[in-house]
Amino acid sequence: MQRTVAVVGGGISGLTACYHLARSPNAPKIILLEGSGRLGGWLHSTRTEDGAVFEHGPRGIRPTGTVGKNTLLMVSELGLDADVLPVPGDHPASKNRYLYVSGALHRLPSGIGGVLRTVPPFTRPLLWSGLRELVAPRGTQPDETIHSFVSRRFGKELADIAIDSLCRGVFAGDCRALSVRSCFPALFEAERRWRSVILGMALGGGKDPALDSALSRRARDERWSQWSLRAGMETLSEALQDFLRRRGVEMHCHARLQCLERTAAECWQITLEDGSVRADHVISAIPARALAVLLPGWAEPLAQELRSIEAVSVGVVNLQYNGATLPITGFGHLVPSFEDSSLLGIVYDSVAFPEQNGTCGPSVRLTVMLGGAWFEQGFGDPDTVPLAVLLSRAKEAVRAHLGIVAEPSRTIVKVLKACIPQYTLGHWQRTETINRYLEQEGLPLSLIGASYQGVSVNDCIYSAKTAVTRLLDQAC
Repeated sequence: MQRTVAVVGGGISGLTACYHLARSPNAPKIILLEGSGRLGGWLHSTRTEDGAVFEHGPRGIRPTGTVGKNTLLMVSELGLDADVLPVPGDHPASKNRYLYVSGALHRLPSGIGGVLRTVPPFTRPLLWSGLRELVAPRGTQPDETIHSFVSRRFGKELADIAIDSLCRGVFAGDCRALSVRSCFPALFEAERRWRSVILGMALGGGKDPALDSALSRRARDERWSQWSLRAGMETLSEALQDFLRRRGVEMHCHARLQCLERTAAECWQITLEDGSVRADHVISAIPARALAVLLPGWAEPLAQELRSIEAVSVGVVNLQYNGATLPITGFGHLVPSFEDSSLLGIVYDSVAFPEQNGTCGPSVRLTVMLGGAWFEQGFGDPDTVPLAVLLSRAKEAVRAHLGIVAEPSRTIVKVLKACIPQYTLGHWQRTETINRYLEQEGLPLSLIGASYQGVSVNDCIYSAKTAVTRLLDQAC
């Protein structure tokens, strides 16, 4: 008898899980349940009549490492090679990244020259931070905040300015609370294995030829820093949906779950607002806290751990200025928390992906990121903040930081509520406890998505594939 697998959550993680299930030789019956009215989750692109593209979630995907290659392989399998927009290594968006410190934009040092001389906003050459790191002793703690780790190894200034800003750009989070072991596992492992992060990054890193594709080889040869898709990142989730429809996967939107319960027949009974579904195995691709609410009372030890994985909200303001020009060219700039806590940074979308500017002549497209771990402090409740407040804040930042005083020709404002999980100190213990509980109880439940093993699109796609491979191996 054919098994039934229910995938709960139709973002990129859930869609990828369905994709790998549907491609398996003995594919089970697959039911995808999504509570909202659309699939794709945070991959959300607006396409205008004149051909401009605005991203409300992820915009550029990194091609490197195992997870990056894995995503490019899936992109190729879906027939999207011709849609890929690469940002090669010699492009300004690859070479130029900025910090906004003390009311001015500063280009981050790159190349030998930038490391050997003092480059503002730093007060001495970064070479000294590198030399300090090479002789710093190995840490002794099982986990450490990112700020503490970088301060100890590279010095406080680098942690206060560069790493603070980086964590705001990547996680919309506070490096003084986030875990280095969970957020940057490669750095943590490099110190453990080689005693030095620099040595470890230089000597480590194995290759996985099984994930090679023409696209990943091209990315390596052209030194892509990132890539997108011509009609926006939502193209990826749309291609996955098309594939799943052809494979006969049941996909349900507006399927709001009420609870999960085990039946006497060792099946899952999934209660919806308007009916129920039975499944032999459930793959949860919803946030940890959302899953905690659905679990039965006897799974309280699991729910307790899931509830402890918090997430932050981000205000995303897309702006287009027709006829304007930027004073600098690059990927964008980040703002350290001591400069302006509620403004995370501004991405110069029209520099990296001018193909998405549309046909209305020269224009500047920007995305202003607001809030994150500082959302409530800066703007109040994400559920009730007036969008006009976020728009005003974004336009003011563009005027002050980039000197663009004109009114934007197009604006889109969205609040992405609880969109980026925060891997705070001890996150590795929480995930270990969760996995141990699932194993000990023998629960046919797989947990995927950004709450556990990485918040990037690449991480989510890879964790979904890994979970499905494990599930199919168990079924053999």
